[in-house]
Amino acid sequence: MRDLTCAGLTTLDILVRPVDALPDAQQPMLVDEIALAPAGTASGTAMVAATLGLDVAVISAVGKDVNGDIVLQLLEQTGIDCGQVARLGELPTSTSVLTIRSDGERPVFHMLGASILTALSPAAIEVARRSRFFHFGGVGFPNLSSPEAFAAVAEIRAGGTYITCDLIAPQPQTIETLRVLLPHVDCFMPSEAEVRVLLGDAMPEQALETFIGMGAASCIIKRGSAGSIGWHDGEIHEVAAKSITPVDTTSCGDSYCAGFISGLLRGSSFLDSMATATETAAQVAQGMGTLGKLEKRAA
Repeated sequence: MRDLTCAGLTTLDILVRPVDALPDAQQPMLVDEIALAPAGTASGTAMVAATLGLDVAVISAVGKDVNGDIVLQLLEQTGIDCGQVARLGELPTSTSVLTIRSDGERPVFHMLGASILTALSPAAIEVARRSRFFHFGGVGFPNLSSPEAFAAVAEIRAGGTYITCDLIAPQPQTIETLRVLLPHVDCFMPSEAEVRVLLGDAMPEQALETFIGMGAASCIIKRGSAGSIGWHDGEIHEVAAKSITPVDTTSCGDSYCAGFISGLLRGSSFLDSMATATETAAQVAQGMGTLGKLEKRAA
């Protein structure tokens, strides 16, 4: 049985650092690094999980273009099964340009692309069913937010697969979608910024209570430099962030999810898995791109 299948967003990230101001049109600017990396709730999480030694597959979509070729090549080089990554001709591969500041923050220029058309085909559902964990990162995508998709998630979970869920740029109305989805989710892991969009100025403890009340079995809110806070089995758990000098915070949320899943897979408690997630995100944040300074771990 595979360790993890990730479904949802796949982008090609083009990263440049440091960029603290844009140059004049006729004046070149020298930078330290320019890199390419697959990213997103599906492929970013998968890249980190595979580097942590997990056996991983991706359910997503890319275009029939050079960017799609690069994404698939980099995923496959990391050992990820891309058999359920569709090549679509309707749209180009989702691509982002990230201008990373000296403090690690990163304004993003994003082009919507083929990933938004990701769907759970019968073959993809079977891949997820044969995985110990299924990371669902497609809330808001039309084919992944349908009654049929949520029924598939419920079916996958009923077979014994542990379901985790993360968000992609939610809108206030996303809360209504979550009311349908969360009863089928074992651990919901939004960021604090996403929670603010959904629930306004609710305190973290209130937000946890809200999501548990909507049906999630457990929940973690990722709070960046404030660490993370989670609810599991009626208890609130908190883990402080690592004290680091960030280089690039681009994939910290996805790397947290991958680290948490890795912890649970290796038999750690919920709290200890939150600590593993925190350590994973800290390593990623100290370098550039999806993997940052994360060291490869044996399976």
